[in-house]
Amino acid sequence: MKFEEYKTLGFTNWCVENRTTIYIFTFIITLAGFMVYNNLPKEQFPDIKIPQIYINTIYFGTAPADIENTINKPIEKQLKSLNGVKKIKSNALQDVSVILVEFTPDVAVEVALQRVRDAIDKAKTDLPQNLDSGPTAQDVNFSEFPIMNVNIAGNFSLKQLKQYAEDLQDGIEALPEITRVDILGALNREIQINVNLDRMKSTGLTFYDIQTAIQSENINVSGGELNVEGVRRTLRVKGEYTNVADMANIRIRTSTGATIRLGDVAEVSDNFEEQQDFARLANKSVITLNVIKRSGENLVEAADKIETVIADFKENRFPPGLDVKITADQSIQTRADLHDLINTVVLGFIFVVMVLMFFMGVRDAIFVGLSVPLSALVAFVMMPIIGPLVGTEFTLNTIVLFAFLLGIGLVVDDAIVVIENTHRLFNNHKDWTIQQAVKAAAGEVFIPVLSGTLTTIAPFFPLLFWTGIVGEFMKFMPLTLIITLGASLFVAYVMNPVFAVSFMGRHEDEKEAHDTSFKAIRRPLIILIVAAALGYLIDRGVGNFFVFILILWIFNHYILTPRILVPFQDKLLPSLKNGYRKLIDWLLRGWRPVVAIVLVFGLLIFTFVLTGIVQPKVLFFPSGDPDYVYVYNKLPIGTDARVTDSVTKIIEKRVFDVLEKEKAMDMVNSVIANVGKNAGDPYNPDRSATPHKSKVTVAFVYGTERGGRSSETILRKIRDAVKGIPGAEISVEREAVGPPTGKPISIEISGDDFAILQKLEKDVLQKVQQSGIEGIDQLRSDLVTNKPEIVIDINREKAQREGISSQQIALAVRTALFGLEVSKFRDDKDEYPIMVRLEKDDREQIEKLLSLNIVYRDMIMGGALRQVPITSVADIHYSTTFSQINRQDQSRIVTLGSDVLPGYNANEIVSQIEALIQDMDVPNGYIIKMGGEQEEQNESMAFLGTAFGAAILLIYLILATQFNSVVKPFIIFFTILLSLIGVLLGFIIFNKDFSIIMSGVGIIALAGIVVKNGILLIEFIEELRGRGYPMREAIIEGGAIRLTPVLLTASAAVLGLVPLALGITVDFVGLFRNLEPHLIVGGPSSVFWNILAWTIIFGLTFSTLLTLIMVPCMYYVNERIRDKWFRKGKQEVINPNWQNETI
Repeated sequence: MKFEEYKTLGFTNWCVENRTTIYIFTFIITLAGFMVYNNLPKEQFPDIKIPQIYINTIYFGTAPADIENTINKPIEKQLKSLNGVKKIKSNALQDVSVILVEFTPDVAVEVALQRVRDAIDKAKTDLPQNLDSGPTAQDVNFSEFPIMNVNIAGNFSLKQLKQYAEDLQDGIEALPEITRVDILGALNREIQINVNLDRMKSTGLTFYDIQTAIQSENINVSGGELNVEGVRRTLRVKGEYTNVADMANIRIRTSTGATIRLGDVAEVSDNFEEQQDFARLANKSVITLNVIKRSGENLVEAADKIETVIADFKENRFPPGLDVKITADQSIQTRADLHDLINTVVLGFIFVVMVLMFFMGVRDAIFVGLSVPLSALVAFVMMPIIGPLVGTEFTLNTIVLFAFLLGIGLVVDDAIVVIENTHRLFNNHKDWTIQQAVKAAAGEVFIPVLSGTLTTIAPFFPLLFWTGIVGEFMKFMPLTLIITLGASLFVAYVMNPVFAVSFMGRHEDEKEAHDTSFKAIRRPLIILIVAAALGYLIDRGVGNFFVFILILWIFNHYILTPRILVPFQDKLLPSLKNGYRKLIDWLLRGWRPVVAIVLVFGLLIFTFVLTGIVQPKVLFFPSGDPDYVYVYNKLPIGTDARVTDSVTKIIEKRVFDVLEKEKAMDMVNSVIANVGKNAGDPYNPDRSATPHKSKVTVAFVYGTERGGRSSETILRKIRDAVKGIPGAEISVEREAVGPPTGKPISIEISGDDFAILQKLEKDVLQKVQQSGIEGIDQLRSDLVTNKPEIVIDINREKAQREGISSQQIALAVRTALFGLEVSKFRDDKDEYPIMVRLEKDDREQIEKLLSLNIVYRDMIMGGALRQVPITSVADIHYSTTFSQINRQDQSRIVTLGSDVLPGYNANEIVSQIEALIQDMDVPNGYIIKMGGEQEEQNESMAFLGTAFGAAILLIYLILATQFNSVVKPFIIFFTILLSLIGVLLGFIIFNKDFSIIMSGVGIIALAGIVVKNGILLIEFIEELRGRGYPMREAIIEGGAIRLTPVLLTASAAVLGLVPLALGITVDFVGLFRNLEPHLIVGGPSSVFWNILAWTIIFGLTFSTLLTLIMVPCMYYVNERIRDKWFRKGKQEVINPNWQNETI
């Protein structure tokens, strides 16, 4: 064909004609991309924002049953009427109410928060009026996880250590990246008014009298302004105490008119709250500061600034001997993961360029390979623009980096097709200029390239609508890929044509110009030597880099190109094409195409049957060796914190014994113990103090620094070592992998009557235990009914006869035992509560507590004061009650949960449990179902199935539009089935675990990737038939011509993922700076992603090989059927000179 007969693209033509403008534009994009990259916040995983709202209420001294009735039920009643509510969960604990409201994904977080606040306002009329705090509503923010622990210890008083901790807390909280810093293991200062019961009774005083006296004296009041000699001065009455001891002299007037000194009936002391939490680091008591980062802020920068603040405090403000140590620093893991993934991206890029060199030569391979960094830089520029449009903010995290890694082999596809077509046309049309070849090549393949890019993007588009925690966690991958693949199309048609015009030569010209004499390399050699010398003046690594480039250049000039690449392109590649022509020519004879199709369908059926027989292990999220091991300890409800602490010390000793016996101390970064606070799951922390709980955290060094030893082995050893402690429920777990989804085994029993719930709970436990299902760690219920309780039963008749209300008795007991904050004591730095209660000996004796007098005026007796002891109107009895009452969607719920032992599959265990549940006789109104991780897994599976269907539909619409045919898209769709064969056989043959999330996303991604090869084949076959080629010859020649881009695009995609699949990483900075590459195979950063990588590698490799055979066969059979049944009498139009056509 002549150049004038080719279709060209106006914008590509303009770019070719205005190359200087494009080079300037490319420089600007590069500069802007690097700026955005440097400014993006760095973190390990993205911040998750979902429409879930927490409601917290504090009501001290209130039992869980009363919390349920007085707080949870009234609020739930208002919440259930809100639009968009998906689920309501509530927890009634001692003193605390926690309600979680989950909305449907279409409700914005801000809207959900406002709706909940409005519901709370409506419910307030039904709530107790003397709540200590709340109800307060806040959105669930998964960035609330501490980014590090700062531990302070030394030979100082508790008051001094607390002061140092508070000073450092203020310093860290002043950083803009930090939300707050929580202090654990410290004693909180309070001013205590401990009243002697006997003295208070003898004087006739009441708590109210003491409260009124303190509030009347400890007060500052502004009196306004006074004009004094023309100057307006503020008048202020200053009555607040500055010395705690002076408060003992407060005079309290009795009902008889006498005055009593406060110090005569109570001890006034500057003291601390009773310690309810402890923290230790390596068996030494510490005060721990948990540092919480603001959502969207740079984790790495925040950690660096915190270290600077700590260094400044240690140098200028802290005394010698005060130890400050950072543990559980998330920035270390984040730096390592990002570093490894970035190096893996670079290694994948190198692999892609290497395969391009074999097919295209070094020069063309380099500027095609440039489409990878250029597409990434264009994507970085677009991220701050697109992010707000889709309601999110981009950060540089492992999800985004993996998307770039997945895209390495995909973003070059468009450039490969355009440049390979340019190279072919330029070499076939000797009379054409390079400008003409570029313009014709870009126009000829624009439609298939555009369709291929759209079909590659299409499967990722439905993933943007993935709901729930998992969806929020994963959505940055499809979003990043869509932006990057869109950028690759832009680069392929704007920048790559300009590079081709500037640098591409004809194949024979390049061979003739390849002079191996020293004279030919003298100038580049001198330039590289000078660059290396200047580089060494800047940095050793820069100099080594240019020396490395020099060595590679010499190697390419004398060995790679003349001895490897040229023979491959001149001999092996043409032989491969000729062999392919002969194979297709042989296949397209007689019934062979039909036989081939039948055989492949048989292979498909065989693969599905084999998968059902073998049944690969199915995971939700993949996991590797743990970075953290948590030892959770729970003692009976009511256990004192000091008793829990003593048990925790036993656990700590056993943990250290394991580490020493296994010689694993060098694998461990820290061992931290927490008692009372911070003793629960980091992703689902307790909302109140839990003195009966503790946690020991073993933090390991980064995976590559463990000397090849497994932390999973240490976890198992610790699990065995901590068994057998009487009265303690101990579980040993690893950190959550991926987003928090709950226990892998979670059985939910819901209803209203606790008696029936308890019976069902016992029945389920018994059935599971009797069934002998293996792999269950410890199946435990969250329903605890043994919380000790003393119930005061008020005789209402007697109380009313005396004129005493239940509220008076309750307030008196609450004040005597728990205490009442009557005022604040302020110093230069802070304010502290002044608490009135009975002294310790009185409040710890139930007999003395109940002898407390209720003082009131008897109006029948002329207003005379009367004192009535509580025992005269009330009795007591000892009982047990619920420690926590959980509800879901207005029904009580009991959950049985367990982890899965190593080596067992959660899905298999869940299937067996579900079979047991189905056989149970469950009363009406009660439900038993699987929840937790299984519930999230079922939702994800349902979504991925829907997303796959939507992807297929989108791809079909694109293909039907391109080919204007209903049938031809189904030929291309067959490549998707071929990829499934490859995926399933690959997982079976290589004994890989199948991950619902990672493998599911990989299969959906494959649907778009593999059809691109089919598009390239059929589009060019149709092109040749349009030029008058006979059908059979068009199929053979079209397949042979498109063999190179098909193999190139598939090889690039596969090789780009090989480093991630094998966990290969090279430290390129270390390589050039210190000549230490730190080559790692099976690195920890690949564990989370390698299943997805293998899914694409297996599917794409198998699909590409069979696509080159099956698409021609299916196209041929389809056309023969159409000729026989739908084109009767129509002759194929053949160009008599088709053999002389220059393709």
